[in-house]
Amino acid sequence: MTEDCPDKKPKLVIDSDWKQQVEREKQQMEDELKRSFERKTDLPPADFMLHCASLGTQALIFMGALAHPETGQYVVDLEQARFLIDTIEVLQAKTKGNLTPEEDQSLKNLLGDLKVEWVRALNRPAPAGGK
Repeated sequence: MTEDCPDKKPKLVIDSDWKQQVEREKQQMEDELKRSFERKTDLPPADFMLHCASLGTQALIFMGALAHPETGQYVVDLEQARFLIDTIEVLQAKTKGNLTPEEDQSLKNLLGDLKVEWVRALNRPAPAGGK
């Protein structure tokens, strides 16, 4: 072919369609990622007292006062429970003077309730299968 027309150079064909395909796939992935984050909006907004209550709930689970939410079994790990109570006390000390009166009172009540349950847990016989 080029021998017949020595002056003609072969025409270079560039397939630019792949660039558009890559861009479409990239956009689809970004849209999918955005939708996955939007689906998780059923969680409550982050809040100091919610965090403290979550730690308190975990402490109650480890004291055997509540069943583990995933297994339905009662677990006793007093060392872990004590750690969680201590963590809440650290948060109370570090936030002193920065909480609203309601938050301060709620934190005091939470710690008081956890300490009462701690005494009960120390005197409660360990459930079968507990630590």
